[in-house]
Formats: sequence, C-alpha cells, structure tokens
Amino acid sequence: MGQTPRNHQILGCDLPNGYKILVITFIYLSYCSILQVGASIHEYHTESFIRRSNSFFFHGGSEGLYASKPRSENDKLVSEDKPINGKSFIRFESVTFRRTKHSAEQKNAMQQRTGLVEAIILEVRDRDKIGGSYLNSDALCCTPELAKDSSCKVGEVIIHQNLDNPNGPKRLQAFFEGKNEELTMPIQTIEINSTGMYYLYFMFCDPELIGTVISGRTVWRNPDGYLPGKMAPLMTFSGLMSFAYLVLGLVWFLRFVQYWKDIIQLHYHITAVIALGMCEMALWYFEYANFNSTGSRPMGITIWAVTLTAVKKTISRLLLLMVSLGYGVVRPTLGSITSKLILLALTYFVASEALELVEHLGNINDFSGKARLFLVLPVALLDACFILWIFSSLSKTLEKLQVRRSMAKLELYRKFTNALAVSVLLSVVWIGYELYFNATDPLSELWRRAWIIPAFWTLLAYIILVVICVLWAPSHNPTGYAYSEETGDDFDDEEGIPLTGSGVKVAGDLSNMVERKERKTLTAADHLVFGLSEDLEEDKRE
Repeated sequence: MGQTPRNHQILGCDLPNGYKILVITFIYLSYCSILQVGASIHEYHTESFIRRSNSFFFHGGSEGLYASKPRSENDKLVSEDKPINGKSFIRFESVTFRRTKHSAEQKNAMQQRTGLVEAIILEVRDRDKIGGSYLNSDALCCTPELAKDSSCKVGEVIIHQNLDNPNGPKRLQAFFEGKNEELTMPIQTIEINSTGMYYLYFMFCDPELIGTVISGRTVWRNPDGYLPGKMAPLMTFSGLMSFAYLVLGLVWFLRFVQYWKDIIQLHYHITAVIALGMCEMALWYFEYANFNSTGSRPMGITIWAVTLTAVKKTISRLLLLMVSLGYGVVRPTLGSITSKLILLALTYFVASEALELVEHLGNINDFSGKARLFLVLPVALLDACFILWIFSSLSKTLEKLQVRRSMAKLELYRKFTNALAVSVLLSVVWIGYELYFNATDPLSELWRRAWIIPAFWTLLAYIILVVICVLWAPSHNPTGYAYSEETGDDFDDEEGIPLTGSGVKVAGDLSNMVERKERKTLTAADHLVFGLSEDLEEDKRE
C-alpha cells in the first residue's frame, strides 16, 4: 500500500510461542540482507518466445515512463559528468538470443544475415500501429502479399509509422550471422521523449527460428530516478505518512507520560501499533529512495519492509478486535478465545506476507501478475472474517453495556461503532472503484493515478488508529472506559487466559463461579435495584 503491514501476535507477554516465531523470522531475514534483487532492471533468463498470429514474441517489460526533461545549455554543461540526469530511457544491456543448433546448421556459413530478431518499443496508445490491422489483416509480420500493397518488408514486423509523430513505435534490429547459434545485441539507449505506458516486445517472423531463447536485461529509467512511474508517487506518500505517524506518536507519548499512573494495558497495544506504523512508513520511504537512486533494491531492506507491513496489518486488526471484544473495558482478559485470536492472526500474517512478497519482489512490470489474484483471495476472506467478528463482538459489547447501564462506556462504544461503520462503508465503495478501475484499464493507461489505490488503504488505517487514540486517550480518570472489578462482567468463557501481567484475577475460581450463579437467580426487581446502585457508584467515580 499498500503500501502495507503485517500481522502478528502483539498481545503482549503471554504469547511466548508466537514471539519466538517472530524472533526466528527476523533472524532469518537478517541473513538475507546482503542479497540483491532487480528493481527497474528487467532480467531475462533463457526465456522462450510465444507464437501469435504469424509472429513469435517475448514480452520484455512494461512501465510508465515520463518524458525526458528539456535541458538548457547551462544544465548540459553542469551534468556532463552525469549524462543520465533528467533523462528517461530504456537501455539494452547484454541482450542475447540463442537459436537451436538445428536451425543454425540449415544456414549458409558465408551468408551475413541468416535470421532477424526485432525489439519493438511502443507506447500503449500506439498499439494499433503494430500489425496489419490498417491493411485489414490480422498478420503481425509482413508477407509477400502485404508487401505488394504497402511499404512493409517481407520478414519484418509491420509498423505503421506516423510522419507527424516521431515518438511512435521504435524498431531495433539484430541479425544472426552465418551458422552462429548466438546473437548479442549491441548496448543501446533509447531516450523517451513522450510520457506514457511503454511496452517492449522482442519479435521474429522466421519460422526457422522456433526454439530461440532470450537472456540478458534491459534498464528502464525515469527523469528523476529508476522508480517505475506507477510507484514514484509512493515514495513521497510514504515520507508524508511517516511524518504523520511521527506527529501522532509525539502527541500520544506526551499524553502517555502526563497520565502514566493511569495507564491501562490497552494503551500499550495502541503504542505498539503507532510505533510499527512509524517504522513501516520510514522503511518504505528509504526502500523507495534506494530503489530510485540505484536501480536495484537490497533484498534485506525490502523483505524487512514487507514483513513489517504484514506485522502491522495483523496487529492493527487484532487491536480492533480486542477493542470490540471489550478488552480492558468490560472484561479484563479475552479468556479461551485467545487461542482463536492467535490462530487467525498467524494465518492472516502468512497470507498477507505471501501477497506482499509477490507484489514487491515478484514481477516489476507495471502489470499485475495472475499469481496475485490467488494470493488476494485468502487475504480478502480473512479480512471478511475479521470484520464479521469485530461487528459481532461490538454488538454483544453494546448489549452488555446497555444492560449494565454504563452510560459513559456505552457512549464511547457507540462512537467507535459509528467510526467503524463509516470506514467499512468507505472500504466497500473503494473496492468497487478499484474493481472498476482495473476492469476499465487492462493495459494500465491510467498508471499515473494508480498509486492512490494502495495509498487509500494506508490512509484509512491511519485514520482509524487516530480515532482509537482519541477515544481511548490516557486521562486522569480512566475509569470512564477502564474495566472495574466492581462492575464485573459475565463472561461467555469459563476459562480465562490473562493477556497482561497486571495481576487482574480472571473469572474461573470456584467462589466467583458460585457468586455468578447466585446473581443469575435474582428477580427482575433485584436486577433493577442492582443496576441503579451500580450507576450511582459509577457516577461517583466519574
């Protein structure tokens, strides 16, 4: 998120097993920190060509590229030592084609050109200029029949050039010589002078070259760095969000210190989420900055950022669920459901981590891979589980508070419920927009605004966290929303698993069970008297 966060057991000191898993994961990641993965460098490792119509092609990459910046004479003199400053380009480096031995042996050793491979660079708006569509033909390669009626050459890819648009599709040609099995393209740099979504295809028309494979790499660069055009705004956004978390953290820390004697356990969990969000956004900013300046990204930093994102996403959802369950407000512990929480959190963490890794360490094209769909579905289903559990728990918590007539807590939870309802409504609307956006833009022509989709989820998570910080802010009188033994709650769970070290005794001992059964035998009148007396006691405390 989007840029985006990770889920883990953040329930505190009573989760030793989960904590050990987290430590082991981080130790493993530290060993990976010296490895590197490609960034805006598209690498090809003995890739095969695919047949289409009467041609064979290989998709070499696609990215959103901005036009090169115009430079004055002074700028040219200043940047002589750095000629790529302000330039947008695609550079071919060590691109090699290897045909089969059988294909090479069929050729004449004395012949200079025995096989043609072309590199076609086109902006997505010019896609109709490739092939014979303007000649009422589905062919991509020029045939003798088409050559008679047009200016195309037999054996070459058909490109309809527009003399009024010099920035149209570009063609680079490379030839096999004699019986050579290998062909290496010379290092070439193609400058981009028009902003758009660019595609690179390697193509050949000769059926005798079937079985040819490609290796090597191409480097793509925007005027301000190596970040793909779709990702470039995310670096600025990550920096701004890091600053926003820093501001929230400072305000929260001041309140935390001011009322440190009245801190409840829930405040520590909120502090952890703020800290994770701050570190997550800072890591993503530095990861994007490194990507932009070097063209490659250290695997260690990227995996740390991805992992921290998944952890923060998990913990944020756990925090929402804990608050909805009334943890620290109407119940001192989560009881036997703790194990269910941990299981759901770990499952979500694994699914979210896998999705984030594919998105950030997989294909770097500005084009969504099909594998992403299969990883999105588990995350979406788990998010639905969280939402259902959260609102179901909120409903039960509100019902209990109404029965007990705890007006201060009831008002607090009503505000929290309204905020969550608004966020869910916004999420549904945004999901609809995202589906519409992807359905109407299959070729990423709207790549310049695509960054707002992951940015929205990051911003929404921040807003929800701010709402929780406001509603549960530390104060000199936390009894308005803190759990009180005197107004003890009837738990659905008979066994209690404490999540904190506060020493609050959980319902479970024999005396409390007997006392609870006795309360259940009270008459309606006794309930009324008890409720009134409880309200009076609560009003005194407030």
